[in-house]
Amino acid sequence: MAMADITVRGAGVFGLAIAWACLLRGASVQVIDPAGPGAGASGGIVGALAPHVPENWNDKKAFQLDSLLMAEDFWRGVSEASGRSPGYARTGRLQPLPEGGAELAGARGQGAETLWQGRAAWRVESASDFAHPPATDDGRVIHDTLTARVHPAQACAALSAAIIARGGKIAATGADAGHVLWATGAADLALLNAAHHRQVGAAIKGQAALLDFAMPDQPQIFAGGVHIVPHEDGTTAVGSTTEREFGSLATDAQLGDVIAAARAALPALEGAPVIQRWSGLRPRARSRAPMLGAHPLHSGQFIANGGFKIGFGMAPKVGDVMARLMLEAEDLIPDGFRPDASM
Repeated sequence: MAMADITVRGAGVFGLAIAWACLLRGASVQVIDPAGPGAGASGGIVGALAPHVPENWNDKKAFQLDSLLMAEDFWRGVSEASGRSPGYARTGRLQPLPEGGAELAGARGQGAETLWQGRAAWRVESASDFAHPPATDDGRVIHDTLTARVHPAQACAALSAAIIARGGKIAATGADAGHVLWATGAADLALLNAAHHRQVGAAIKGQAALLDFAMPDQPQIFAGGVHIVPHEDGTTAVGSTTEREFGSLATDAQLGDVIAAARAALPALEGAPVIQRWSGLRPRARSRAPMLGAHPLHSGQFIANGGFKIGFGMAPKVGDVMARLMLEAEDLIPDGFRPDASM
Protein backbone atom coordinates (compact mmCIF):
# COMPACT_ATOMS: atom_id res chain seq x y z
CA MET A 1 0.00 0.00 0.00
CA ALA A 2 1.28 3.49 -0.82
CA MET A 3 1.67 6.13 1.87
CA ALA A 4 -1.67 6.49 3.64
CA ASP A 5 -3.92 9.51 3.29
CA ILE A 6 -5.33 8.75 6.74
CA THR A 7 -3.73 7.16 9.80
CA VAL A 8 -6.19 6.08 12.49
CA ARG A 9 -4.70 5.26 15.87
CA GLY A 10 -7.11 3.03 17.72
CA ALA A 11 -9.16 0.11 16.41
CA GLY A 12 -12.30 0.47 18.49
CA VAL A 13 -15.61 1.17 16.84
CA PHE A 14 -14.95 4.91 16.36
CA GLY A 15 -11.55 4.34 14.75
CA LEU A 16 -12.79 1.51 12.54
CA ALA A 17 -15.95 3.36 11.48
CA ILE A 18 -13.92 6.44 10.52
CA ALA A 19 -11.41 4.32 8.61
CA TRP A 20 -14.27 2.64 6.73
CA ALA A 21 -15.91 5.97 5.89
CA CYS A 22 -12.59 7.32 4.57
CA LEU A 23 -12.05 4.23 2.42
CA LEU A 24 -15.52 4.64 0.93
CA ARG A 25 -14.46 8.14 -0.12
CA GLY A 26 -11.45 6.77 -1.95
CA ALA A 27 -8.75 7.52 0.62
CA SER A 28 -5.93 5.15 1.48
CA VAL A 29 -6.11 4.25 5.16
CA GLN A 30 -4.05 2.55 7.83
CA VAL A 31 -5.34 1.66 11.30
CA ILE A 32 -2.76 1.16 14.04
CA ASP A 33 -3.53 -0.49 17.36
CA PRO A 34 -1.02 -2.55 19.37
CA ALA A 35 -3.82 -4.59 20.94
CA GLY A 36 -5.72 -5.23 17.71
CA PRO A 37 -9.32 -4.48 16.68
CA GLY A 38 -11.99 -4.40 19.38
CA ALA A 39 -9.51 -5.10 22.17
CA GLY A 40 -10.94 -2.46 24.51
CA ALA A 41 -14.44 -1.31 25.31
CA SER A 42 -15.60 -1.93 21.74
CA GLY A 43 -15.01 -5.67 22.08
CA GLY A 44 -17.95 -6.14 24.40
CA ILE A 45 -21.09 -8.25 24.22
CA VAL A 46 -24.15 -6.05 24.82
CA GLY A 47 -24.59 -3.79 21.78
CA ALA A 48 -27.79 -1.90 22.61
CA LEU A 49 -28.28 0.86 20.00
CA ALA A 50 -30.96 2.67 21.98
CA PRO A 51 -32.20 6.20 21.23
CA HIS A 52 -32.61 9.05 23.65
CA VAL A 53 -36.16 9.86 24.71
CA PRO A 54 -38.00 11.87 21.99
CA GLU A 55 -38.37 15.10 23.97
CA ASN A 56 -36.27 18.15 24.92
CA TRP A 57 -34.56 17.89 21.54
CA ASN A 58 -30.95 19.00 21.13
CA ASP A 59 -27.95 18.53 18.82
CA LYS A 60 -26.82 15.36 20.57
CA LYS A 61 -30.20 13.68 20.16
CA ALA A 62 -30.49 14.82 16.55
CA PHE A 63 -27.00 13.51 15.75
CA GLN A 64 -27.81 10.18 17.36
CA LEU A 65 -31.08 9.92 15.44
CA ASP A 66 -29.28 10.50 12.15
CA SER A 67 -26.75 7.83 13.06
CA LEU A 68 -29.37 5.27 14.09
CA LEU A 69 -31.21 5.86 10.83
CA MET A 70 -27.95 5.41 8.89
CA ALA A 71 -27.10 2.20 10.71
CA GLU A 72 -28.93 -0.33 8.54
CA ASP A 73 -27.18 0.76 5.33
CA PHE A 74 -23.88 1.20 7.16
CA TRP A 75 -23.81 -2.30 8.63
CA ARG A 76 -25.19 -3.88 5.45
CA GLY A 77 -22.27 -2.39 3.53
CA VAL A 78 -19.82 -3.69 6.12
CA SER A 79 -21.37 -7.16 5.97
CA GLU A 80 -21.31 -7.28 2.17
CA ALA A 81 -17.68 -6.16 1.99
CA SER A 82 -16.46 -8.45 4.75
CA GLY A 83 -18.62 -11.53 4.30
CA ARG A 84 -19.19 -11.41 8.07
CA SER A 85 -22.21 -10.50 10.12
CA PRO A 86 -21.96 -7.64 12.63
CA GLY A 87 -25.11 -8.94 14.29
CA TYR A 88 -27.11 -5.86 13.37
CA ALA A 89 -30.91 -5.82 13.42
CA ARG A 90 -33.44 -3.11 14.18
CA THR A 91 -35.66 -5.19 16.43
CA GLY A 92 -36.99 -2.44 18.71
CA ARG A 93 -37.12 -2.24 22.49
CA LEU A 94 -39.63 -2.91 25.27
CA GLN A 95 -39.78 -1.13 28.61
CA PRO A 96 -42.35 -1.77 31.36
CA LEU A 97 -44.86 1.06 31.54
CA PRO A 98 -44.30 2.74 34.93
CA GLU A 99 -47.26 3.19 37.24
CA GLY A 100 -48.99 6.39 36.18
CA GLY A 101 -46.75 6.67 33.15
CA ALA A 102 -49.32 6.35 30.36
CA GLU A 103 -49.79 10.10 29.87
CA LEU A 104 -46.05 10.78 29.67
CA ALA A 105 -45.57 7.84 27.31
CA GLY A 106 -48.34 9.22 25.10
CA ALA A 107 -46.68 12.65 25.01
CA ARG A 108 -43.38 11.05 24.09
CA GLY A 109 -45.14 9.09 21.37
CA GLN A 110 -46.40 12.35 19.90
CA GLY A 111 -42.88 13.73 20.13
CA ALA A 112 -41.53 10.72 18.27
CA GLU A 113 -43.96 11.31 15.40
CA THR A 114 -42.31 14.67 14.77
CA LEU A 115 -38.77 14.34 16.10
CA TRP A 116 -38.17 10.89 14.63
CA GLN A 117 -39.44 12.11 11.26
CA GLY A 118 -42.14 9.46 11.03
CA ARG A 119 -39.47 6.78 10.63
CA ALA A 120 -39.97 5.11 14.01
CA ALA A 121 -42.60 5.00 16.74
CA TRP A 122 -42.82 5.18 20.53
CA ARG A 123 -46.10 3.73 21.77
CA VAL A 124 -47.83 1.86 24.58
CA GLU A 125 -48.81 -1.71 23.74
CA SER A 126 -49.96 -4.87 25.48
CA ALA A 127 -47.14 -7.02 26.81
CA SER A 128 -49.04 -10.08 25.64
CA ASP A 129 -48.36 -9.06 22.02
CA PHE A 130 -44.73 -10.18 22.46
CA ALA A 131 -43.25 -13.62 22.96
CA HIS A 132 -40.82 -12.55 25.71
CA PRO A 133 -42.05 -9.34 27.36
CA PRO A 134 -40.61 -7.92 30.58
CA ALA A 135 -42.50 -8.27 33.84
CA THR A 136 -45.04 -5.43 34.14
CA ASP A 137 -47.43 -4.08 36.78
CA ASP A 138 -50.44 -3.72 34.51
CA GLY A 139 -49.57 -5.77 31.42
CA ARG A 140 -48.47 -2.82 29.29
CA VAL A 141 -45.09 -1.93 27.80
CA ILE A 142 -43.54 1.00 25.98
CA HIS A 143 -42.45 -0.21 22.55
CA ASP A 144 -40.09 1.85 20.42
CA THR A 145 -39.24 0.73 16.90
CA LEU A 146 -36.01 2.72 16.53
CA THR A 147 -33.80 0.71 18.88
CA ALA A 148 -31.43 -1.75 17.21
CA ARG A 149 -28.64 -4.10 18.22
CA VAL A 150 -25.23 -5.27 17.11
CA HIS A 151 -22.86 -7.77 18.62
CA PRO A 152 -19.94 -5.44 19.45
CA ALA A 153 -17.06 -7.87 19.13
CA GLN A 154 -18.49 -9.35 15.94
CA ALA A 155 -19.16 -5.87 14.55
CA CYS A 156 -15.52 -4.86 15.11
CA ALA A 157 -14.37 -8.07 13.42
CA ALA A 158 -16.66 -7.39 10.46
CA LEU A 159 -15.48 -3.77 10.17
CA SER A 160 -11.85 -4.89 10.28
CA ALA A 161 -12.43 -7.47 7.55
CA ALA A 162 -14.28 -4.91 5.44
CA ILE A 163 -11.44 -2.41 5.77
CA ILE A 164 -8.89 -5.00 4.65
CA ALA A 165 -11.13 -6.16 1.80
CA ARG A 166 -11.36 -2.55 0.62
CA GLY A 167 -7.58 -2.19 0.59
CA GLY A 168 -7.00 -0.67 4.01
CA LYS A 169 -4.29 -1.79 6.38
CA ILE A 170 -4.63 -2.77 10.05
CA ALA A 171 -1.40 -3.22 11.98
CA ALA A 172 -0.03 -3.28 15.53
CA THR A 173 2.62 -0.67 14.77
CA GLY A 174 3.44 1.85 12.10
CA ALA A 175 4.50 5.40 11.37
CA ASP A 176 2.02 8.23 10.98
CA ALA A 177 1.18 9.29 7.43
CA GLY A 178 -1.35 11.74 6.07
CA HIS A 179 -4.03 13.05 8.38
CA VAL A 180 -3.76 11.44 11.82
CA LEU A 181 -6.76 10.67 13.99
CA TRP A 182 -6.62 9.44 17.59
CA ALA A 183 -9.42 7.12 18.66
CA THR A 184 -7.67 5.52 21.60
CA GLY A 185 -10.43 5.78 24.20
CA ALA A 186 -9.56 5.77 27.89
CA ALA A 187 -5.81 6.00 27.27
CA ASP A 188 -6.15 9.32 25.41
CA LEU A 189 -8.55 10.69 28.01
CA ALA A 190 -5.93 10.01 30.69
CA LEU A 191 -3.36 12.04 28.71
CA LEU A 192 -5.83 14.88 28.26
CA ASN A 193 -6.60 14.89 31.98
CA ALA A 194 -2.89 15.11 32.79
CA ALA A 195 -2.47 18.12 30.48
CA HIS A 196 -5.44 20.16 31.76
CA HIS A 197 -6.48 21.76 35.01
CA ARG A 198 -9.68 19.72 35.31
CA GLN A 199 -10.91 16.32 34.28
CA VAL A 200 -11.65 16.12 30.57
CA GLY A 201 -13.02 12.59 30.72
CA ALA A 202 -12.86 9.33 32.59
CA ALA A 203 -12.72 5.59 32.12
CA ILE A 204 -15.92 4.00 33.40
CA LYS A 205 -15.86 0.30 34.15
CA GLY A 206 -18.72 -1.76 32.77
CA GLN A 207 -19.55 -5.41 33.35
CA ALA A 208 -21.88 -7.59 31.29
CA ALA A 209 -22.77 -11.24 30.78
CA LEU A 210 -23.83 -13.46 27.91
CA LEU A 211 -26.52 -16.05 28.59
CA ASP A 212 -27.40 -19.19 26.66
CA PHE A 213 -30.94 -18.15 25.80
CA ALA A 214 -32.26 -17.76 22.26
CA MET A 215 -34.82 -15.17 21.18
CA PRO A 216 -32.93 -13.60 18.27
CA ASP A 217 -35.86 -11.87 16.56
CA GLN A 218 -37.44 -10.42 19.69
CA PRO A 219 -37.14 -6.79 20.83
CA GLN A 220 -34.50 -6.01 23.39
CA ILE A 221 -35.62 -4.99 26.86
CA PHE A 222 -34.66 -2.22 29.22
CA ALA A 223 -36.01 -2.90 32.70
CA GLY A 224 -34.72 -2.94 36.24
CA GLY A 225 -31.87 -0.69 35.16
CA VAL A 226 -30.38 -3.30 32.81
CA HIS A 227 -30.31 -3.93 29.07
CA ILE A 228 -31.35 -7.36 27.84
CA VAL A 229 -30.20 -7.78 24.25
CA PRO A 230 -31.00 -10.87 22.17
CA HIS A 231 -28.33 -11.65 19.57
CA GLU A 232 -28.73 -13.42 16.25
CA ASP A 233 -26.40 -16.25 17.32
CA GLY A 234 -28.88 -17.54 19.90
CA THR A 235 -27.38 -15.82 22.93
CA THR A 236 -28.76 -12.99 25.06
CA ALA A 237 -26.56 -10.31 26.62
CA VAL A 238 -27.34 -8.50 29.85
CA GLY A 239 -25.60 -5.43 31.20
CA SER A 240 -24.16 -3.31 32.38
CA THR A 241 -22.64 -1.67 35.42
CA THR A 242 -21.45 1.94 35.48
CA GLU A 243 -18.49 2.03 37.86
CA ARG A 244 -16.66 5.31 38.32
CA GLU A 245 -14.46 3.84 41.04
CA PHE A 246 -12.99 0.36 40.81
CA GLY A 247 -9.94 -1.50 41.94
CA SER A 248 -9.80 -4.22 39.34
CA LEU A 249 -10.93 -4.95 35.81
CA ALA A 250 -12.13 -8.40 36.85
CA THR A 251 -15.84 -9.20 36.94
CA ASP A 252 -17.23 -9.37 40.45
CA ALA A 253 -20.38 -9.45 42.56
CA GLN A 254 -21.77 -6.37 40.83
CA LEU A 255 -22.20 -8.44 37.68
CA GLY A 256 -24.10 -10.97 39.73
CA ASP A 257 -26.50 -8.17 40.67
CA VAL A 258 -26.95 -7.29 36.98
CA ILE A 259 -27.74 -10.90 36.10
CA ALA A 260 -30.22 -11.14 38.98
CA ALA A 261 -31.93 -7.90 37.90
CA ALA A 262 -32.17 -9.17 34.31
CA ARG A 263 -33.76 -12.42 35.46
CA ALA A 264 -36.23 -10.53 37.62
CA ALA A 265 -37.13 -8.31 34.66
CA LEU A 266 -37.43 -11.26 32.26
CA PRO A 267 -38.27 -14.44 34.21
CA ALA A 268 -37.67 -16.54 31.09
CA LEU A 269 -33.93 -16.02 31.72
CA GLU A 270 -34.11 -17.86 35.04
CA GLY A 271 -31.91 -20.92 34.75
CA ALA A 272 -30.25 -19.84 31.49
CA PRO A 273 -26.52 -20.61 31.84
CA VAL A 274 -24.01 -17.76 31.86
CA ILE A 275 -21.57 -18.56 29.05
CA GLN A 276 -19.40 -15.43 29.13
CA ARG A 277 -18.58 -12.66 31.58
CA TRP A 278 -17.06 -9.41 30.31
CA SER A 279 -15.70 -6.19 31.76
CA GLY A 280 -14.03 -3.20 30.13
CA LEU A 281 -13.28 0.49 30.41
CA ARG A 282 -15.60 2.76 28.44
CA PRO A 283 -14.40 6.31 27.71
CA ARG A 284 -16.77 9.06 28.82
CA ALA A 285 -16.02 12.71 28.06
CA ARG A 286 -16.92 15.31 30.67
CA SER A 287 -19.63 16.70 28.36
CA ARG A 288 -21.09 13.16 28.00
CA ALA A 289 -21.12 13.68 24.25
CA PRO A 290 -18.57 12.25 21.82
CA MET A 291 -15.41 14.35 21.54
CA LEU A 292 -14.78 15.08 17.85
CA GLY A 293 -12.55 17.47 15.95
CA ALA A 294 -9.06 18.91 16.31
CA HIS A 295 -6.93 17.08 18.85
CA PRO A 296 -6.13 19.32 21.85
CA LEU A 297 -2.64 17.87 22.32
CA HIS A 298 -1.49 17.11 18.76
CA SER A 299 -1.44 20.13 16.50
CA GLY A 300 -2.90 19.45 13.07
CA GLN A 301 -4.27 16.07 14.12
CA PHE A 302 -7.76 14.88 15.09
CA ILE A 303 -9.62 13.09 17.86
CA ALA A 304 -12.70 10.87 18.13
CA ASN A 305 -13.35 9.77 21.68
CA GLY A 306 -15.98 9.55 24.41
CA GLY A 307 -18.30 6.94 22.92
CA PHE A 308 -19.13 5.61 26.39
CA LYS A 309 -22.45 3.72 26.20
CA ILE A 310 -23.57 5.12 22.84
CA GLY A 311 -20.45 4.58 20.74
CA PHE A 312 -21.89 1.90 18.45
CA GLY A 313 -25.09 3.87 17.96
CA MET A 314 -23.12 7.01 17.09
CA ALA A 315 -20.44 5.28 14.97
CA PRO A 316 -22.03 5.54 11.49
CA LYS A 317 -22.42 9.31 11.70
CA VAL A 318 -19.14 9.81 13.58
CA GLY A 319 -17.41 8.04 10.70
CA ASP A 320 -19.17 10.24 8.17
CA VAL A 321 -18.49 13.61 9.80
CA MET A 322 -14.86 12.84 10.61
CA ALA A 323 -14.18 11.60 7.07
CA ARG A 324 -15.72 14.78 5.70
CA LEU A 325 -13.65 16.91 8.08
CA MET A 326 -10.32 15.24 7.31
CA LEU A 327 -10.74 14.64 3.58
CA GLU A 328 -12.91 17.55 2.48
CA ALA A 329 -12.45 20.17 5.24
CA GLU A 330 -16.23 20.11 5.71
CA ASP A 331 -17.01 20.71 9.38
CA LEU A 332 -20.40 19.27 10.44
CA ILE A 333 -19.53 18.67 14.09
CA PRO A 334 -22.07 20.02 16.61
CA ASP A 335 -20.57 22.57 19.00
CA GLY A 336 -21.32 20.35 21.98
CA PHE A 337 -19.18 17.58 20.50
CA ARG A 338 -16.02 19.65 20.11
CA PRO A 339 -13.17 18.96 22.54
CA ASP A 340 -13.58 22.43 24.03
CA ALA A 341 -16.97 21.36 25.43
CA SER A 342 -15.20 18.94 27.77
CA MET A 343 -12.41 21.30 28.85
